[in-house]
Amino acid sequence: MTEKGDDGTVRYATLGCPRGGKARNRTLNVVRPCPTGKIECKAKINVLKVDGKYELTTVNNIHNHGLSPKKSRFFQCNREVSDSVKRVLDTNDLAGIRMNKSFGSLVVGVGGIFFADAIQESWILASMDLDDDGRLKNVFWADPSSRAAYEDFSDVVTFDTTYLTNRYGMPFAPFVSVNHHGQSILLGVGLISSEDTATFVWLFKTWLQCMDGIAPRAIITDQDRAMKNAITLVFPQNRHRFCLWNILKKVPEKLSSYSAYKSGMKNAVMKCVYDTQNVQEFESAWEQLITTYKLEENSWLKSLYTERQHWVPTFLKDSFWAGMSTTQRSESPNAFFDGYVHTKTNLKEFVDQFVDALKKKIENENNADFHSFSFTIPCISRSPIEKKFQELYMNAKFREV
Repeated sequence: MTEKGDDGTVRYATLGCPRGGKARNRTLNVVRPCPTGKIECKAKINVLKVDGKYELTTVNNIHNHGLSPKKSRFFQCNREVSDSVKRVLDTNDLAGIRMNKSFGSLVVGVGGIFFADAIQESWILASMDLDDDGRLKNVFWADPSSRAAYEDFSDVVTFDTTYLTNRYGMPFAPFVSVNHHGQSILLGVGLISSEDTATFVWLFKTWLQCMDGIAPRAIITDQDRAMKNAITLVFPQNRHRFCLWNILKKVPEKLSSYSAYKSGMKNAVMKCVYDTQNVQEFESAWEQLITTYKLEENSWLKSLYTERQHWVPTFLKDSFWAGMSTTQRSESPNAFFDGYVHTKTNLKEFVDQFVDALKKKIENENNADFHSFSFTIPCISRSPIEKKFQELYMNAKFREV
């Protein structure tokens, strides 16, 4: 804030912390308050012009919140594009160069974004599996940031191979978890030549070795027999869960041929899955489902019941799942990688493009860190529990609460 004299020069100025002042709720929806950066921080400097010189009249450099100079690039004032950069972008656009390529060249020209050092120029290659003729069978790699993230987010991991098969017929196999913002994070990736037990055992052992032998507490996969066998061998103490979404999406295919499917059978199946609060309730509801609709000979339902401890929510309440019940956490990064890699990408291009995609993912996490660091979602009650959640959780998770 400044005040000018009659001659047009600055007579008085105040430089205050942007987090000063009181928060004001600018929405009529009290249950969804807008984030605010105002937390009544008193840090400020007052300057007064006296006899042609500026004097400091007030100096308070004590903030009531943490500071992080490295996050300053996210402030709006530091995100403006200079005129010279605009001219380069306009020129490249006229030349037919895509915007993302132009931006990438500008980033390289200034030395890259600060997180590039965490990725290095390429990934740390953990292992390659060759056949008897020396040809590549399977490959696994993980970068330093993935290994670092695993130290904090190794509770639950999802593993899925349904996204991509490249030009060499090697399925894409990412290990994925969720971070403190609820964002998907990559904990390693493999390209595998087949989806049998031996291949999965090799991949799981290689990934485990890369993560210093620390196994995840829980893992979510598709209902795949080879995966299940490999998990039993490599992670014997692991809590293993089947992707609920993949199971339930098969319900129409497996049961729609029954005349009572729409009149009650479908709802009865969903009630067994979602409405039962304990094992006894599930067993009772399942028995009623089978007898009511005469499903005793349905082999698909028989197999599901045999493995009910791996997919029915009421059997899995004793473990922490980080809010996940499906492998869609694997699909989320896959959607992010679209535009970077595709089925025709060769192995060299795959690694290079994958690094670019990962850099973007890390930048998104850094941006979320900045938002939670600089803005607060106001509490909507006087509950001390809610206040504690506000202090402990990042904004995205606190909004869920």
